[in-house]
Amino acid sequence: MDKIILDGRSLTRAQLVAAARRGVAVELDPAQLERVRHAADFLAEKVSCGEPTYGVTTGFGSNADKLLGGHRMRDELVLQDAPKGGASLMEELQHNLIVTHAVCVGKPFAPDVVRAMLVIRINTLMRGHSGIRVSTLQALTAMLNRGVVPVVPEKGSVGASGDLAPLSHLAIVLLGGGEAFFEGERLPGGEALKRAGLEPIRLSFKEGLALNNGTAQMLATAVLALDELEYLLGVADLAASMTLDAFAGRSGALRPEVHALRPHPGQVEAASHVRQLLAGSTLVDIPYHLVPRFKPWSAEAWTLPQDQALSFDIGWDWVPANQRHGREAFYDRFLPFKGGKKHQPQDAYCLRCMPQVHGAVRDAWAQACRVIDVELNSVTDNPLIFPDAEGAQFIEEQVISAGHFHGMPLALAMSYVKAAIPVLASISERRLNKLVDPATNDGLPAFLTGNEDGTDSGFMIVQYTAAALVNDLATRAHPASVYSIPTSANAEDHVSMGANEARHVLEMMEDLGHVLALELYTAAQALDYRREMLDAARRLAARGDWRALAAKIGNAPREGHPHYAQFEQEVRQLMAALSEGEDFHAGTAVRTAHALLRERIAFMHRDRAMDGDIRTICDLQQQRAFAAAAHPWLVADVVAYP
Repeated sequence: MDKIILDGRSLTRAQLVAAARRGVAVELDPAQLERVRHAADFLAEKVSCGEPTYGVTTGFGSNADKLLGGHRMRDELVLQDAPKGGASLMEELQHNLIVTHAVCVGKPFAPDVVRAMLVIRINTLMRGHSGIRVSTLQALTAMLNRGVVPVVPEKGSVGASGDLAPLSHLAIVLLGGGEAFFEGERLPGGEALKRAGLEPIRLSFKEGLALNNGTAQMLATAVLALDELEYLLGVADLAASMTLDAFAGRSGALRPEVHALRPHPGQVEAASHVRQLLAGSTLVDIPYHLVPRFKPWSAEAWTLPQDQALSFDIGWDWVPANQRHGREAFYDRFLPFKGGKKHQPQDAYCLRCMPQVHGAVRDAWAQACRVIDVELNSVTDNPLIFPDAEGAQFIEEQVISAGHFHGMPLALAMSYVKAAIPVLASISERRLNKLVDPATNDGLPAFLTGNEDGTDSGFMIVQYTAAALVNDLATRAHPASVYSIPTSANAEDHVSMGANEARHVLEMMEDLGHVLALELYTAAQALDYRREMLDAARRLAARGDWRALAAKIGNAPREGHPHYAQFEQEVRQLMAALSEGEDFHAGTAVRTAHALLRERIAFMHRDRAMDGDIRTICDLQQQRAFAAAAHPWLVADVVAYP
């Protein structure tokens, strides 16, 4: 994608992200420019005829009842501070609209947000219903393509009439005012234009209103947030898959025939995706009896030199025949040894209900995408110009005041997404917690460390950080869209707060990504322990000495006991099952992600400083390093989150 043609009708989210984050240039569709020119000419003609038109020959908002005169009322007075010549009242109206509305506060939006705002504004003006001149639209496009990025403070829009204040910060640079970044330097707007080889412009009829009246800020932040969430949904599935492999969990809850009975689209897709990520796993659905449980290391635990470096011991408990009553069918399928896996056919909700939870978040994302896709190619300023309206007799039938600037469609869609974000983070934290809790981690060591001397904390505090992030996300999930505060002397008496809503969602993506990164970090440690414990059991079995394996089994009868012969036979069966089965490994995609992680972060045998590990795993996630494993169909369009 080396350039994007803007025609007001075909802009996609992927194109907007490419322009915003990769700096792909935009061009204006020549045929559509004729419609733009036609609308501007129509408006100029109506003004020349003296037709009263909102925002052109009247004031704005609560000043809409004020008609502009033929000249300034003070022209006949000699006053020191009276305006001197130059712009007409109509030009001054448009100029003042921009310079008085650029009043946002806070830190500047990132360049990708501002570039997205520019592309959106240009695209909607290309529809030819706004009255802007072709030359002004070309100047706005040149500013974008030359790399001039207006400084737009984050806070100041109420989401109706559109994003007036932030869009004024965009437009004021076009006039030579405000501030802008150019080649990484923050400059006065006029200087940034000069360095880019551009000249300031003077606004004509309705052009100020066309430039600052629309939903570009909330739409830009929404699109970038949804792009990030699409990636993180894949990462969430990947993290859940690695965790499920580390648990040697059950796949029945993922089966397609199960989800066909409750076919919510996101749920079906999440289950399918996790099945793909787990393809090739020999850990999922492993027989219960093969999985040993962790026991603390001791000097007598291992005799082979290659095993003496291990940080754990392993064990099972034998179930005597007189304790199998009522469960004969189960023990016909599985050997009577209790190791790490509980003898139950289902996993905890954070694993078993993952498709339902991840899927519901996918559905929230998909609904927001549907709304955003409509908005990307909509006209959102006011009034709307219909120069070719059939049978029109009066100006009000061709220049129509409406409410497309109201951001409520976007605000409610993003409220839905906003509520979904802590849900996805919460189930991830629950899986992480399950991995480190010895009461629930199916035979893995407490906090995923051997801790034979009692000095190690392992991954204990990683869960604290995840919990803190989830709580923070939950407290930020309250919808902004339900709190309307009237503006403009109650002329604008109901607003959407969609700009705040979408900005919140974009900001929340970072912490959601951190939670998922922490789960991946923890799941990789757990997966290594699970595989090492199984491999140690296999090596022990491969020695062919059933007594060596029996030494790891509790509740064993003494030699001469009536159950001893049966115990020996069943230990030999366990030995054969361990030594003759397939290699123990995770799914192919999970192994890919695990290998990538291990290139940068080593397995933690004993306590070490973990701050570097945390920075690394969060950086890997933010750089979309897991894209190839999580969803390879997105790799071609991978762009790191700034």
